[in-house]
Amino acid sequence: MLNNYFKLQESGTTVRTEVIAGLTTFLTMAYIIFVNPSILGDAGVPKDAVFVATCLAAAIGSLMMGLYANYPIGMAPGMGLNAYFAYAVVLGMGVPWQTALGAVFISGCLFILVSVFGLRAMIVSGIPHSLRTAITVGLGLFLGLIALKSAGIVVASPATMVTAGDLRSAPALMAIIGFLLIVTLDRLRVRGAILIGMMAITVASFFFGGNTFKGIVSAPPSLAPTLMQLDIGGAIGVGILNVVLVFFLVELFDATGTLMGVASRAGLLVDGKMERLNRALLADSAAIVAGSALGTSSTTAYIESAAGVQAGGRTGLTAVVIALLFLACLFISPLAGVVPAYATAPALLFVACLMLRDLGNIEWEETTESIPAAVCAVSIPFTYSIAHGIAFGFITYAVLKLLTGKAREVKPIVWIIAAAFTFKYATIGT
Repeated sequence: MLNNYFKLQESGTTVRTEVIAGLTTFLTMAYIIFVNPSILGDAGVPKDAVFVATCLAAAIGSLMMGLYANYPIGMAPGMGLNAYFAYAVVLGMGVPWQTALGAVFISGCLFILVSVFGLRAMIVSGIPHSLRTAITVGLGLFLGLIALKSAGIVVASPATMVTAGDLRSAPALMAIIGFLLIVTLDRLRVRGAILIGMMAITVASFFFGGNTFKGIVSAPPSLAPTLMQLDIGGAIGVGILNVVLVFFLVELFDATGTLMGVASRAGLLVDGKMERLNRALLADSAAIVAGSALGTSSTTAYIESAAGVQAGGRTGLTAVVIALLFLACLFISPLAGVVPAYATAPALLFVACLMLRDLGNIEWEETTESIPAAVCAVSIPFTYSIAHGIAFGFITYAVLKLLTGKAREVKPIVWIIAAAFTFKYATIGT
């Protein structure tokens, strides 16, 4: 039955290989069940409920990717998007977390529409590669700043805005050790390097950080505090442009890039294209909608799925295994509750560093491409807002192309986004 449904033989794989691949991918992305509650918890979202929502959203998304799209790609709430949700939207803009969930829901519905009507390709191809890259790099810088702040390595300063914290403190020292451990294990190709690093620092926190052990296994916490708490009307009132558009754009680029990258590594592209890309995108967008209803930030495809592909995963059975493992994690909530911020900070910083490697893909000699990209990437952490960073990047790109006589190179979607942000700043302000 499995062979017929997932076309295992046709794909040159077996049930055993797919199970191993699923376990491999799960170990590389399981850190999200500890990191996501920590990040959203900072925004006031009940941590225990977020833990359950994270596991369920990851399971639903991965199941849909496996059963509907038949791709070996795991899904879970995305890094970067959860930081934007918590630190930029809720804490930075003062938006209630229920309203922020409403914005995630709307962005997921928009994602479904552009996938169903085939508009995704037009939008993605219409936005220049330099700006797409800049958004990823800016997210990485934003995550890095949040990680350093969480560890106490970077602190606020009235004179210089930011400065180095007390590097002799236990949290800072353990975060540094955890980061070096994660990088070392990853370089040595140890599966689950991020998870191992986080668990090692959590264990150390019992001895050096005053942490207390609360057990490992228990019944899942209640999902009631976040279930269906999203405020869609409030999200519309807060402003579609500032919040929803950012969620939508980042989800669109992140999902498309990850899906194509993992499929390419698995040898699943036909003439350079994914045969079931639309199904994969629909699974992705439906998972976003489901996750917002459960109580977590945007769900997306995970680039860590490449680890499972490397282990031989070729079909959706790999994703189904990932989903089942996330469901099993529902029963380890006490363990998730004792992971301190300085144990998740090394994971955030490691992911941030990986996101910066796309800088080499920017055409630096062409300043009408590279300067807007740099403005976008730098503005995201310095304004503490992904929305402002994207806005500054798009506006700079459009203006520079216009002033240098290259307006014809600009696709309509860029003019629309740049004009919308300009109108917003001119009439409403920041």
